Amino acid sequence: MWRLKVGEGGGPWLRSTNGFLGRAVWEFDPDLGTPEERAEVERVRQEFTDHRFERKESADLLMRMQCAKQNRDHRRHLPHIKLQEDEEITEEIVLNSLRQALDQFSSLQSSDGCWPGDISGIMTVIPSLIIALYVTRSLHIVISPEHRREICRYIYNHQNEDGGWGTVIRGSSNMYGTCINYITLRLLGEEPNEKNTTLAKGRVWVLSHGGATLMPQWGKIWLSILGVYDWSGNIPFFPELWLLPQFLPFYPGKLFCLCRMFYLPVAYLYGKRFVGPITPIILSLRDEIYNTSYDKIDWNEARCSCAKEDVLTRRTLLQNVIWASLYKCVEPVLRSWPVKKLRERAMRNLMEHIHYEDESTQYICLTAANKPLNLICCWDEDPNSDAFKHHLARVPDYFWLSEDGMKGQVGDGCQSWETAFIIQAFCATDLMNEYGPTIQRAHEFMKHSQILMNHPGDQSYWHRHGSKGSWTFSTADNGWAVSDTTAEALEAVLLLSKLSSNLVGDPIQSERLHDAVDFLLSLMRSYVYGKLTSSWIEILNPCENFPNMIVDNPHPECTASVIQALALFKELYPGYRAKEIENCIKNAATFIETRQKEDGSWLGTWGVCFTYGAYFSIKGLVAAGRTYETSSAIRNACHFLLSKQLNNGGWGESHVSSITQVYENTEGEYAHAVNTAWAMLALIYAGQFERDPYPLHGAAKELINMQLETGEFPQQEHVGSFNCAVFFNYPNYRNAFPILALGEYCRRLRATRAMGHRSKAC
Repeated sequence: MWRLKVGEGGGPWLRSTNGFLGRAVWEFDPDLGTPEERAEVERVRQEFTDHRFERKESADLLMRMQCAKQNRDHRRHLPHIKLQEDEEITEEIVLNSLRQALDQFSSLQSSDGCWPGDISGIMTVIPSLIIALYVTRSLHIVISPEHRREICRYIYNHQNEDGGWGTVIRGSSNMYGTCINYITLRLLGEEPNEKNTTLAKGRVWVLSHGGATLMPQWGKIWLSILGVYDWSGNIPFFPELWLLPQFLPFYPGKLFCLCRMFYLPVAYLYGKRFVGPITPIILSLRDEIYNTSYDKIDWNEARCSCAKEDVLTRRTLLQNVIWASLYKCVEPVLRSWPVKKLRERAMRNLMEHIHYEDESTQYICLTAANKPLNLICCWDEDPNSDAFKHHLARVPDYFWLSEDGMKGQVGDGCQSWETAFIIQAFCATDLMNEYGPTIQRAHEFMKHSQILMNHPGDQSYWHRHGSKGSWTFSTADNGWAVSDTTAEALEAVLLLSKLSSNLVGDPIQSERLHDAVDFLLSLMRSYVYGKLTSSWIEILNPCENFPNMIVDNPHPECTASVIQALALFKELYPGYRAKEIENCIKNAATFIETRQKEDGSWLGTWGVCFTYGAYFSIKGLVAAGRTYETSSAIRNACHFLLSKQLNNGGWGESHVSSITQVYENTEGEYAHAVNTAWAMLALIYAGQFERDPYPLHGAAKELINMQLETGEFPQQEHVGSFNCAVFFNYPNYRNAFPILALGEYCRRLRATRAMGHRSKAC
């Protein structure tokens, strides 16, 4: 039976900056669990499989079962209330709902103060990790038979009815998702025969849609590494580009961090023409995934080919001509003597940067995109190196187990990001006195997760920004400073600093608050948070299925988070860099207003989608001093949100909104708890309760009626987004934001009642 271990290390090849705080890893123990507990695990697994086409999202039940066992006496027995259509919502009803939710939510907290969970949903993460382990001959070291069983369970559970797989679990089948997951199952020992017609259907999908030559660019890279696609069928990723002068607009070090940290190891592997061991399975796969004999494939034609199901950003004829010309004309020169000496120098430079990334992230790496690639590079450099052993020890950080199987996470978690919101949600309920130990543990987690110093060396040489005072998205060990995580974390610890230390623990030191503010102000560039290079560079994006990934563009939601944090800091610490903060807030608010669409909406990039954008943008504008009466942007945004409210009182926005960039209701127009909470909060901050509370009453009633008997809110369609292209789960959004919304709503109810009493007294 599996168990979740949090905040633990183990073994000589793991290292940490803060005692592995927040690290969450699943471990198999053959002796764990009673027969009844094991039977219950199998029951929920089978139930998911039986209903996998109707409900694609898992509910993280295995973790919840473990938490329930460890916290049997944590919850009170409160009445579970369902409101009738004509029933009035009262403060007492809302408080009962909040206590139910907070009781259960507190029981899910780990001993080190965070809320671990399943940040998955992208179907290409596990395949990249498995391929990396396979080509480095270390699959058996990391993947036990129990791992293999659960990974296969996950992939089969998320196979579409047509036999293919999507890039995300709710996505329709495409070449990338289908081919890469089919290959993964084969590497894990599955055979496509009459006994396994499910896998055979995957192969049929690949062949019937043109074969693996139609993989998008990222897929072709992984197939080349594995040895089932020739490197000549890729566009060139010249290692020498990293030796160019840094002032050039297309210098790779200026690219969006997620992009450059992917193409950094790709450039190394391309330069080496790295190919894993050619085993019987690899030779078989060369026959299985193509309609043409492998030795007869036209790799020049394949280079610019992509299945229509995968295309989100179609490459132009000019781009294809440029890539083909570079490969045919420039690549031969760079590989010839004596020019190849330049490539050798470039390769050494790339490995130097790869090692810096590995060491500064404790071998976790930025995300699941570059982690397996860096691992391969270290193995290629020296299979017996300490670097490679450090890498293997951190692979389990990317696995997560739920009732649908073992999956790959987007990163090593989202602990700091979500804990910041959870603290804000608890504060909004005004029930803090009842949950002191929970909040104190969360407070300690946030204090110990702040990055206390910059990474070593010349930051500009390593293409990094100073990180002192910041928070990462996940754990301090990850090392990558994030603007909006820092802002939300800063707001959380500032809110707690206003409360008694007897309740929440000692406040964070003022010097560390100053460091956080310094970090945020250092990111300010021409009204925006982001953007290291010119927007036109985006035309060089070689990836057909990940648009807008070259340039680090500014976003309203990230900018709004910074406004909120700085405004609260200025209120509590008016003497520190006050003028700079004031100017920053002013410029940032102007930027948010300029990004509003004509219909009053904001496109959310990191969440689904317009409700997400509205929540952050309105809260940011209000923090900057705008009001409904003085700001047409806020008025237009409120009109937009109210026009999308469903008849049941809630909001339900589909991930399709992010793709089409037009608001789309969920299929069946059901309310989504998180979308409803975002819309509610945006309207509350914009003063809707004072103007006309009726829409908010309906939304609050819908949230309460959605609440489960456990006190939690339901797991629904994933609302996490990366650049409006891929969608994944945020494990604690389902509880944190409904609690935050109902807490703010209850405050307004209480204030209205108090005003009524004062009016009667007068």
